[in-house]
Amino acid sequence: MIEHLPALQTVLPLLAAPVCVLLRRAALVRVFAALVTWSCLAIAFSLLQEVLRNGAVSYELGGWAPPLGIEYRIDVLNAYVLVLVATMASVVIAFPLAGRELRIPKERFFLFYALFLLCLAGLLGITITGDLFNIFVFLEISSLSAYALIGLGRDRRALTAAFSYLAMGTVGGAFILIGIGLVYQMTGTLNIVDLGQRLPPVLGTRTVWMAFAFLVVGTSIKLAAFPLHQWLPNAYTYAPSVVSAFLSATATKVAYYVLVRLLFTVFGFAFVFERVQLTALLLPLSLIAMVVGSLAAIYQTDIKRLLAYSSIAQIGYMTLGLSLANLDGLTGGLVHLFNHGLIKGGLFLVVACALSRVESPRIESLRGMGKRMPWTMAAFVVGGLGLIGIPGTVGFVSKWYLVLGALDKGLYFVAFMILASSLLAVIYVWRVVEVMYFSDEEQAVERHDAPLSMLLPTWVLIGATIYFGFDTELTAGVAEKAAAYLLGGAS
Repeated sequence: MIEHLPALQTVLPLLAAPVCVLLRRAALVRVFAALVTWSCLAIAFSLLQEVLRNGAVSYELGGWAPPLGIEYRIDVLNAYVLVLVATMASVVIAFPLAGRELRIPKERFFLFYALFLLCLAGLLGITITGDLFNIFVFLEISSLSAYALIGLGRDRRALTAAFSYLAMGTVGGAFILIGIGLVYQMTGTLNIVDLGQRLPPVLGTRTVWMAFAFLVVGTSIKLAAFPLHQWLPNAYTYAPSVVSAFLSATATKVAYYVLVRLLFTVFGFAFVFERVQLTALLLPLSLIAMVVGSLAAIYQTDIKRLLAYSSIAQIGYMTLGLSLANLDGLTGGLVHLFNHGLIKGGLFLVVACALSRVESPRIESLRGMGKRMPWTMAAFVVGGLGLIGIPGTVGFVSKWYLVLGALDKGLYFVAFMILASSLLAVIYVWRVVEVMYFSDEEQAVERHDAPLSMLLPTWVLIGATIYFGFDTELTAGVAEKAAAYLLGGAS
Protein backbone atom coordinates (compact mmCIF):
# COMPACT_ATOMS: atom_id res chain seq x y z
CA MET A 1 0.00 0.00 0.00
CA ILE A 2 2.82 2.43 0.87
CA GLU A 3 4.29 2.30 -2.61
CA HIS A 4 0.93 3.24 -4.13
CA LEU A 5 0.46 6.42 -2.08
CA PRO A 6 1.15 8.72 -5.08
CA ALA A 7 -1.73 7.15 -7.00
CA LEU A 8 -4.02 7.19 -3.95
CA GLN A 9 -3.38 10.92 -3.53
CA THR A 10 -5.54 11.67 -6.57
CA VAL A 11 -7.63 8.50 -6.94
CA LEU A 12 -9.10 8.75 -3.44
CA PRO A 13 -10.89 12.15 -3.81
CA LEU A 14 -11.68 11.44 -7.49
CA LEU A 15 -13.59 8.25 -6.64
CA ALA A 16 -15.07 9.75 -3.48
CA ALA A 17 -16.79 12.58 -5.39
CA PRO A 18 -19.47 10.38 -7.06
CA VAL A 19 -19.89 8.44 -3.79
CA CYS A 20 -21.09 11.69 -2.20
CA VAL A 21 -23.91 11.81 -4.75
CA LEU A 22 -24.90 8.25 -3.84
CA LEU A 23 -24.84 8.87 -0.07
CA ARG A 24 -26.89 12.09 -0.40
CA ARG A 25 -27.55 12.68 3.34
CA ALA A 26 -25.79 15.94 4.24
CA ALA A 27 -24.43 14.86 7.65
CA LEU A 28 -23.21 11.52 6.34
CA VAL A 29 -21.60 13.07 3.26
CA ARG A 30 -19.83 15.68 5.36
CA VAL A 31 -18.24 13.02 7.58
CA PHE A 32 -17.28 10.94 4.54
CA ALA A 33 -15.73 13.93 2.75
CA ALA A 34 -13.81 14.88 5.90
CA LEU A 35 -12.37 11.36 6.19
CA VAL A 36 -11.28 11.49 2.54
CA THR A 37 -9.56 14.89 2.87
CA TRP A 38 -7.84 13.90 6.11
CA SER A 39 -6.59 10.74 4.39
CA CYS A 40 -5.21 12.90 1.58
CA LEU A 41 -3.43 15.04 4.18
CA ALA A 42 -1.86 11.96 5.79
CA ILE A 43 -0.68 10.79 2.37
CA ALA A 44 0.75 14.23 1.55
CA PHE A 45 2.75 14.34 4.80
CA SER A 46 3.99 10.80 4.20
CA LEU A 47 5.19 11.73 0.71
CA LEU A 48 6.92 14.87 2.01
CA GLN A 49 8.75 12.87 4.66
CA GLU A 50 9.76 10.26 2.10
CA VAL A 51 11.12 12.90 -0.27
CA LEU A 52 13.06 14.68 2.48
CA ARG A 53 14.60 11.38 3.58
CA ASN A 54 15.31 9.63 0.29
CA GLY A 55 14.89 12.13 -2.56
CA ALA A 56 12.40 12.26 -5.42
CA VAL A 57 9.76 9.52 -5.75
CA SER A 58 8.74 8.22 -9.18
CA TYR A 59 5.51 6.25 -9.66
CA GLU A 60 4.80 4.59 -13.01
CA LEU A 61 1.17 4.29 -14.10
CA GLY A 62 -0.03 1.35 -16.16
CA GLY A 63 3.30 -0.46 -16.09
CA TRP A 64 4.80 1.83 -18.71
CA ALA A 65 8.17 3.29 -17.75
CA PRO A 66 8.63 7.04 -18.23
CA PRO A 67 9.03 8.93 -20.45
CA LEU A 68 6.77 6.71 -22.61
CA GLY A 69 4.28 6.15 -19.81
CA ILE A 70 2.59 8.58 -17.47
CA GLU A 71 4.60 9.26 -14.34
CA TYR A 72 3.70 10.72 -10.97
CA ARG A 73 6.91 12.34 -9.76
CA ILE A 74 7.19 13.85 -6.30
CA ASP A 75 10.15 16.02 -5.33
CA VAL A 76 10.57 18.50 -2.50
CA LEU A 77 8.73 21.24 -4.44
CA ASN A 78 5.46 19.53 -5.23
CA ALA A 79 5.46 17.54 -1.96
CA TYR A 80 5.47 20.94 -0.23
CA VAL A 81 2.51 22.13 -2.33
CA LEU A 82 0.64 18.85 -1.78
CA VAL A 83 0.79 19.44 1.98
CA LEU A 84 -0.65 22.95 1.59
CA VAL A 85 -3.54 21.84 -0.66
CA ALA A 86 -4.43 18.85 1.51
CA THR A 87 -4.17 20.91 4.71
CA MET A 88 -6.53 23.58 3.44
CA ALA A 89 -9.02 20.99 2.20
CA SER A 90 -8.92 19.17 5.55
CA VAL A 91 -9.61 22.34 7.53
CA VAL A 92 -12.19 23.89 5.23
CA ILE A 93 -14.21 20.67 4.88
CA ALA A 94 -14.67 20.64 8.67
CA PHE A 95 -16.31 24.08 8.54
CA PRO A 96 -20.13 23.78 8.61
CA LEU A 97 -21.94 25.08 5.56
CA ALA A 98 -24.06 28.22 6.01
CA GLY A 99 -27.39 27.84 4.25
CA ARG A 100 -27.75 31.59 3.81
CA GLU A 101 -24.68 31.67 1.53
CA LEU A 102 -25.69 28.76 -0.72
CA ARG A 103 -28.40 28.76 -3.39
CA ILE A 104 -29.06 25.02 -2.89
CA PRO A 105 -31.22 23.65 -0.04
CA LYS A 106 -29.70 21.59 2.77
CA GLU A 107 -30.94 18.31 1.32
CA ARG A 108 -28.75 18.96 -1.73
CA PHE A 109 -25.58 19.91 0.15
CA PHE A 110 -24.10 16.62 -1.08
CA LEU A 111 -23.56 18.38 -4.43
CA PHE A 112 -21.24 20.85 -2.73
CA TYR A 113 -19.12 18.08 -1.20
CA ALA A 114 -18.97 16.18 -4.50
CA LEU A 115 -17.74 19.29 -6.32
CA PHE A 116 -15.32 20.07 -3.50
CA LEU A 117 -13.69 16.63 -3.70
CA LEU A 118 -13.58 16.83 -7.49
CA CYS A 119 -11.80 20.18 -7.27
CA LEU A 120 -9.41 18.76 -4.66
CA ALA A 121 -8.62 15.79 -6.91
CA GLY A 122 -7.82 18.16 -9.77
CA LEU A 123 -5.54 20.36 -7.67
CA LEU A 124 -3.68 17.39 -6.20
CA GLY A 125 -3.37 15.86 -9.67
CA ILE A 126 -1.87 19.03 -11.15
CA THR A 127 0.68 19.08 -8.36
CA ILE A 128 1.73 15.45 -8.36
CA THR A 129 1.82 14.52 -12.04
CA GLY A 130 5.07 14.46 -13.97
CA ASP A 131 3.32 14.70 -17.33
CA LEU A 132 2.62 18.06 -18.98
CA PHE A 133 -0.61 16.99 -20.69
CA ASN A 134 -1.89 15.50 -17.43
CA ILE A 135 -1.41 18.93 -15.86
CA PHE A 136 -3.87 20.28 -18.44
CA VAL A 137 -6.36 17.45 -17.80
CA PHE A 138 -6.32 17.93 -14.04
CA LEU A 139 -6.42 21.69 -14.53
CA GLU A 140 -9.71 21.33 -16.39
CA ILE A 141 -11.12 19.03 -13.70
CA SER A 142 -10.30 21.54 -10.96
CA SER A 143 -11.44 24.52 -13.01
CA LEU A 144 -14.84 23.09 -14.02
CA SER A 145 -15.64 22.14 -10.44
CA ALA A 146 -14.42 25.56 -9.23
CA TYR A 147 -16.78 27.32 -11.66
CA ALA A 148 -19.67 25.30 -10.25
CA LEU A 149 -18.63 25.94 -6.63
CA ILE A 150 -18.51 29.70 -7.24
CA GLY A 151 -21.93 29.55 -8.92
CA LEU A 152 -23.42 28.07 -5.72
CA GLY A 153 -23.35 31.52 -4.10
CA ARG A 154 -26.81 32.81 -3.20
CA ASP A 155 -26.20 36.24 -4.74
CA ARG A 156 -27.21 36.14 -8.40
CA ARG A 157 -23.96 37.87 -9.25
CA ALA A 158 -22.23 34.60 -8.32
CA LEU A 159 -23.40 33.17 -11.64
CA THR A 160 -21.94 36.14 -13.52
CA ALA A 161 -18.69 35.77 -11.58
CA ALA A 162 -18.56 32.06 -12.38
CA PHE A 163 -19.17 32.77 -16.07
CA SER A 164 -16.44 35.43 -16.11
CA TYR A 165 -14.05 32.97 -14.48
CA LEU A 166 -15.09 30.32 -16.99
CA ALA A 167 -14.41 32.65 -19.94
CA MET A 168 -10.99 33.70 -18.65
CA GLY A 169 -10.18 30.16 -17.55
CA THR A 170 -11.08 28.79 -20.96
CA VAL A 171 -8.71 31.24 -22.61
CA GLY A 172 -5.99 30.31 -20.15
CA GLY A 173 -6.59 26.60 -20.69
CA ALA A 174 -6.50 27.03 -24.46
CA PHE A 175 -3.19 28.88 -24.26
CA ILE A 176 -1.74 26.14 -22.08
CA LEU A 177 -2.94 23.42 -24.46
CA ILE A 178 -1.44 25.22 -27.48
CA GLY A 179 1.87 25.58 -25.64
CA ILE A 180 1.85 21.88 -24.75
CA GLY A 181 1.20 20.97 -28.37
CA LEU A 182 4.09 23.13 -29.57
CA VAL A 183 6.65 21.66 -27.15
CA TYR A 184 5.46 18.15 -28.01
CA GLN A 185 5.92 18.95 -31.68
CA MET A 186 9.55 19.92 -31.02
CA THR A 187 10.50 17.15 -28.58
CA GLY A 188 8.11 14.22 -28.99
CA THR A 189 7.66 13.89 -25.25
CA LEU A 190 5.31 15.19 -22.55
CA ASN A 191 7.24 13.99 -19.52
CA ILE A 192 8.38 17.08 -17.59
CA VAL A 193 11.84 15.80 -16.67
CA ASP A 194 12.38 14.46 -20.20
CA LEU A 195 11.28 17.80 -21.64
CA GLY A 196 13.92 19.55 -19.57
CA GLN A 197 16.54 17.33 -21.20
CA ARG A 198 15.25 17.49 -24.79
CA LEU A 199 14.42 21.18 -25.08
CA PRO A 200 17.94 22.75 -24.83
CA PRO A 201 19.00 21.83 -28.42
CA VAL A 202 15.86 23.48 -29.87
CA LEU A 203 15.52 26.49 -27.55
CA GLY A 204 16.54 28.84 -30.33
CA THR A 205 13.54 27.97 -32.53
CA ARG A 206 10.55 30.26 -32.87
CA THR A 207 8.24 27.34 -32.08
CA VAL A 208 9.73 26.94 -28.61
CA TRP A 209 9.61 30.68 -28.00
CA MET A 210 5.91 30.68 -28.94
CA ALA A 211 5.32 27.65 -26.73
CA PHE A 212 6.99 29.48 -23.85
CA ALA A 213 4.79 32.56 -24.40
CA PHE A 214 1.57 30.53 -24.58
CA LEU A 215 2.38 28.49 -21.48
CA VAL A 216 3.44 31.48 -19.37
CA VAL A 217 0.44 33.62 -20.33
CA GLY A 218 -2.03 30.75 -19.91
CA THR A 219 -0.66 29.83 -16.49
CA SER A 220 -0.59 33.51 -15.46
CA ILE A 221 -4.32 33.75 -16.19
CA LYS A 222 -4.97 30.82 -13.87
CA LEU A 223 -2.66 32.44 -11.31
CA ALA A 224 -4.48 35.80 -11.61
CA ALA A 225 -1.13 37.53 -12.05
CA PHE A 226 -1.42 41.24 -12.81
CA PRO A 227 -2.77 42.34 -15.30
CA LEU A 228 -4.57 39.03 -16.00
CA HIS A 229 -6.49 39.08 -12.72
CA GLN A 230 -9.90 40.35 -13.85
CA TRP A 231 -11.76 37.16 -12.93
CA LEU A 232 -10.54 37.01 -9.33
CA PRO A 233 -12.29 39.88 -7.44
CA ASN A 234 -15.84 38.88 -8.41
CA ALA A 235 -15.13 35.15 -8.03
CA TYR A 236 -13.95 35.54 -4.43
CA THR A 237 -16.59 38.14 -3.58
CA TYR A 238 -19.73 36.32 -4.69
CA ALA A 239 -18.73 32.71 -4.06
CA PRO A 240 -19.78 31.20 -0.72
CA SER A 241 -17.17 32.19 1.88
CA VAL A 242 -16.12 28.56 2.39
CA VAL A 243 -15.45 28.28 -1.34
CA SER A 244 -13.51 31.56 -1.31
CA ALA A 245 -11.43 30.25 1.59
CA PHE A 246 -10.54 27.05 -0.23
CA LEU A 247 -9.89 28.52 -3.68
CA SER A 248 -7.92 31.53 -2.44
CA ALA A 249 -5.65 29.22 -0.45
CA THR A 250 -5.13 26.57 -3.13
CA ALA A 251 -6.11 27.33 -6.75
CA THR A 252 -3.78 30.27 -7.38
CA LYS A 253 -1.04 28.57 -5.35
CA VAL A 254 -1.16 25.47 -7.54
CA ALA A 255 -1.05 27.71 -10.64
CA TYR A 256 2.05 29.38 -9.18
CA TYR A 257 3.58 25.94 -8.71
CA VAL A 258 2.91 25.14 -12.39
CA LEU A 259 4.55 28.40 -13.45
CA VAL A 260 7.62 27.67 -11.32
CA ARG A 261 7.81 24.12 -12.69
CA LEU A 262 7.62 25.35 -16.29
CA LEU A 263 10.26 28.04 -15.84
CA PHE A 264 12.84 26.04 -13.92
CA THR A 265 12.31 22.37 -14.80
CA VAL A 266 11.00 22.51 -18.38
CA PHE A 267 12.62 25.58 -19.96
CA GLY A 268 15.47 26.05 -17.53
CA PHE A 269 17.01 28.99 -15.69
CA ALA A 270 19.41 30.01 -18.45
CA PHE A 271 16.74 30.26 -21.13
CA VAL A 272 14.13 32.02 -18.97
CA PHE A 273 16.25 34.53 -17.08
CA GLU A 274 19.29 35.02 -19.31
CA ARG A 275 17.99 34.57 -22.84
CA VAL A 276 14.35 35.67 -22.57
CA GLN A 277 15.13 37.93 -19.57
CA LEU A 278 11.70 37.38 -18.04
CA THR A 279 12.72 39.42 -14.99
CA ALA A 280 12.52 42.62 -17.07
CA LEU A 281 8.78 42.03 -17.50
CA LEU A 282 7.83 40.08 -14.39
CA LEU A 283 9.51 42.29 -11.79
CA PRO A 284 7.75 45.60 -12.67
CA LEU A 285 4.40 43.82 -13.07
CA SER A 286 4.87 42.27 -9.63
CA LEU A 287 5.59 45.65 -8.05
CA ILE A 288 2.55 47.18 -9.76
CA ALA A 289 0.38 44.30 -8.52
CA MET A 290 1.60 44.83 -4.95
CA VAL A 291 0.69 48.51 -5.03
CA VAL A 292 -2.46 48.46 -7.18
CA GLY A 293 -3.94 45.47 -5.35
CA SER A 294 -3.38 47.13 -1.98
CA LEU A 295 -4.72 50.51 -3.14
CA ALA A 296 -7.83 48.86 -4.58
CA ALA A 297 -8.37 46.99 -1.29
CA ILE A 298 -8.28 50.28 0.64
CA TYR A 299 -11.31 51.64 -1.22
CA GLN A 300 -13.56 48.57 -0.96
CA THR A 301 -16.77 48.60 1.06
CA ASP A 302 -17.30 44.82 0.92
CA ILE A 303 -14.96 42.82 3.16
CA LYS A 304 -14.81 39.86 0.75
CA ARG A 305 -13.89 42.16 -2.14
CA LEU A 306 -11.27 43.79 0.09
CA LEU A 307 -9.71 40.38 0.73
CA ALA A 308 -9.93 39.55 -2.97
CA TYR A 309 -7.98 42.64 -4.03
CA SER A 310 -5.54 41.94 -1.23
CA SER A 311 -4.93 38.56 -2.88
CA ILE A 312 -3.85 40.31 -6.08
CA ALA A 313 -1.20 42.17 -4.07
CA GLN A 314 -0.11 38.97 -2.33
CA ILE A 315 0.22 37.15 -5.66
CA GLY A 316 2.48 40.06 -6.62
CA TYR A 317 4.79 39.12 -3.74
CA MET A 318 4.92 35.54 -5.01
CA THR A 319 5.76 36.52 -8.59
CA LEU A 320 8.28 39.04 -7.27
CA GLY A 321 10.18 36.24 -5.57
CA LEU A 322 10.13 34.33 -8.83
CA SER A 323 11.41 37.32 -10.81
CA LEU A 324 14.37 37.83 -8.42
CA ALA A 325 15.62 34.37 -9.47
CA ASN A 326 18.02 33.93 -6.55
CA LEU A 327 17.90 31.64 -3.51
CA ASP A 328 16.41 34.10 -1.01
CA GLY A 329 13.95 35.58 -3.50
CA LEU A 330 12.66 32.24 -4.75
CA THR A 331 12.47 30.97 -1.16
CA GLY A 332 10.40 34.05 -0.29
CA GLY A 333 8.01 33.40 -3.18
CA LEU A 334 7.60 29.73 -2.30
CA VAL A 335 7.17 30.30 1.43
CA HIS A 336 4.63 33.03 0.70
CA LEU A 337 2.69 30.46 -1.32
CA PHE A 338 2.20 28.49 1.89
CA ASN A 339 1.88 31.44 4.26
CA HIS A 340 -0.64 33.36 2.20
CA GLY A 341 -2.71 30.20 1.87
CA LEU A 342 -2.97 29.98 5.66
CA ILE A 343 -3.69 33.70 6.11
CA LYS A 344 -6.26 34.17 3.37
CA GLY A 345 -7.99 30.86 4.01
CA GLY A 346 -8.33 31.82 7.67
CA LEU A 347 -9.61 35.32 6.88
CA PHE A 348 -12.31 34.06 4.53
CA LEU A 349 -13.43 31.63 7.23
CA VAL A 350 -13.62 34.62 9.59
CA VAL A 351 -15.99 36.22 7.08
CA ALA A 352 -18.04 33.01 7.00
CA CYS A 353 -18.26 33.14 10.81
CA ALA A 354 -19.37 36.78 10.70
CA LEU A 355 -22.03 36.04 8.08
CA SER A 356 -23.57 33.53 10.46
CA ARG A 357 -24.56 36.55 12.59
CA VAL A 358 -24.92 39.44 10.12
CA GLU A 359 -26.77 39.61 6.83
CA SER A 360 -24.30 41.50 4.68
CA PRO A 361 -20.56 41.27 3.96
CA ARG A 362 -20.35 45.08 3.83
CA ILE A 363 -17.71 46.42 6.18
CA GLU A 364 -20.25 48.76 7.81
CA SER A 365 -22.31 45.75 8.88
CA LEU A 366 -19.40 44.74 11.14
CA ARG A 367 -19.80 47.89 13.23
CA GLY A 368 -19.17 47.03 16.89
CA MET A 369 -18.69 43.32 16.14
CA GLY A 370 -15.36 43.28 17.99
CA LYS A 371 -17.32 43.19 21.24
CA ARG A 372 -20.24 41.12 19.99
CA MET A 373 -18.07 38.41 18.38
CA PRO A 374 -14.74 38.72 20.24
CA TRP A 375 -13.19 35.40 19.18
CA THR A 376 -14.20 35.77 15.55
CA MET A 377 -12.96 39.32 15.19
CA ALA A 378 -9.76 38.58 17.12
CA ALA A 379 -9.05 36.00 14.43
CA PHE A 380 -9.43 38.72 11.79
CA VAL A 381 -6.98 40.96 13.65
CA VAL A 382 -4.36 38.20 13.87
CA GLY A 383 -4.83 37.31 10.19
CA GLY A 384 -4.61 40.99 9.27
CA LEU A 385 -1.31 41.28 11.12
CA GLY A 386 -0.09 38.38 9.01
CA LEU A 387 -1.07 40.19 5.82
CA ILE A 388 0.85 43.25 6.98
CA GLY A 389 3.87 41.13 7.85
CA ILE A 390 4.25 41.96 11.54
CA PRO A 391 7.18 40.07 13.19
CA GLY A 392 5.91 36.89 14.79
CA THR A 393 3.54 36.11 11.92
CA VAL A 394 4.11 34.07 8.78
CA GLY A 395 3.79 37.19 6.62
CA PHE A 396 6.97 38.59 8.14
CA VAL A 397 8.91 35.44 7.22
CA SER A 398 7.90 35.74 3.56
CA LYS A 399 8.74 39.42 3.29
CA TRP A 400 12.03 38.96 5.12
CA TYR A 401 13.21 36.51 2.47
CA LEU A 402 11.95 38.75 -0.33
CA VAL A 403 13.81 41.76 1.08
CA LEU A 404 16.97 39.65 1.42
CA GLY A 405 16.57 38.52 -2.18
CA ALA A 406 16.16 42.10 -3.40
CA LEU A 407 19.16 43.34 -1.41
CA ASP A 408 21.28 40.44 -2.66
CA LYS A 409 20.74 41.72 -6.22
CA GLY A 410 21.27 45.34 -5.21
CA LEU A 411 17.61 46.21 -5.88
CA TYR A 412 17.12 48.65 -2.99
CA PHE A 413 14.07 50.21 -4.61
CA VAL A 414 12.37 46.77 -4.68
CA ALA A 415 13.11 46.29 -0.99
CA PHE A 416 11.57 49.71 -0.32
CA MET A 417 8.46 48.78 -2.35
CA ILE A 418 7.98 45.63 -0.29
CA LEU A 419 7.92 47.77 2.86
CA ALA A 420 5.68 50.41 1.24
CA SER A 421 3.16 47.78 0.15
CA SER A 422 3.09 46.46 3.71
CA LEU A 423 2.20 49.96 4.92
CA LEU A 424 -0.69 50.03 2.45
CA ALA A 425 -1.86 46.75 3.98
CA VAL A 426 -1.91 48.50 7.37
CA ILE A 427 -4.46 50.96 5.97
CA TYR A 428 -6.99 48.47 4.64
CA VAL A 429 -6.68 46.17 7.65
CA TRP A 430 -7.07 49.14 10.01
CA ARG A 431 -10.24 50.24 8.17
CA VAL A 432 -11.92 46.99 9.17
CA VAL A 433 -10.48 46.96 12.70
CA GLU A 434 -11.67 50.53 13.27
CA VAL A 435 -15.23 49.63 12.31
CA MET A 436 -15.20 46.47 14.43
CA TYR A 437 -13.72 47.91 17.62
CA PHE A 438 -14.07 51.69 17.62
CA SER A 439 -17.48 52.31 16.07
CA ASP A 440 -19.70 50.58 18.57
CA GLU A 441 -23.26 51.69 19.13
CA GLU A 442 -24.16 53.17 22.47
CA GLN A 443 -26.59 50.49 23.67
CA ALA A 444 -25.45 47.55 25.77
CA VAL A 445 -23.54 44.91 23.87
CA GLU A 446 -24.62 41.25 23.95
CA ARG A 447 -21.96 38.71 23.04
CA HIS A 448 -23.11 36.32 20.35
CA ASP A 449 -20.03 34.68 18.83
CA ALA A 450 -19.95 32.16 16.01
CA PRO A 451 -20.56 28.50 16.92
CA LEU A 452 -17.57 26.50 18.13
CA SER A 453 -17.84 24.29 15.02
CA MET A 454 -17.01 27.39 12.97
CA LEU A 455 -14.44 28.92 15.30
CA LEU A 456 -12.27 25.79 15.58
CA PRO A 457 -11.36 25.46 11.86
CA THR A 458 -10.92 29.22 11.66
CA TRP A 459 -8.52 29.35 14.58
CA VAL A 460 -6.61 26.31 13.33
CA LEU A 461 -5.57 28.37 10.30
CA ILE A 462 -5.20 31.69 12.13
CA GLY A 463 -3.26 30.01 14.93
CA ALA A 464 -0.99 28.42 12.33
CA THR A 465 -0.08 31.90 11.06
CA ILE A 466 1.43 32.57 14.49
CA TYR A 467 2.95 29.13 15.04
CA PHE A 468 4.74 29.09 11.69
CA GLY A 469 5.85 32.64 12.29
CA PHE A 470 8.24 31.17 14.87
CA ASP A 471 8.72 27.55 13.80
CA THR A 472 9.68 27.85 10.14
CA GLU A 473 11.12 24.37 9.57
CA LEU A 474 8.09 23.10 7.62
CA THR A 475 7.52 26.33 5.71
CA ALA A 476 10.68 28.33 5.09
CA GLY A 477 12.94 25.32 5.70
CA VAL A 478 11.27 23.17 3.03
CA ALA A 479 10.78 26.17 0.71
CA GLU A 480 14.52 26.89 0.85
CA LYS A 481 15.30 23.27 0.00
CA ALA A 482 12.87 23.49 -2.94
CA ALA A 483 14.44 26.77 -4.13
CA ALA A 484 17.95 25.30 -3.93
CA TYR A 485 16.71 22.22 -5.82
CA LEU A 486 15.29 24.37 -8.62
CA LEU A 487 18.26 26.71 -8.88
CA GLY A 488 20.68 23.81 -8.75
CA GLY A 489 19.12 22.28 -11.84
CA ALA A 490 18.44 18.96 -10.13
CA SER A 491 16.15 16.57 -11.89
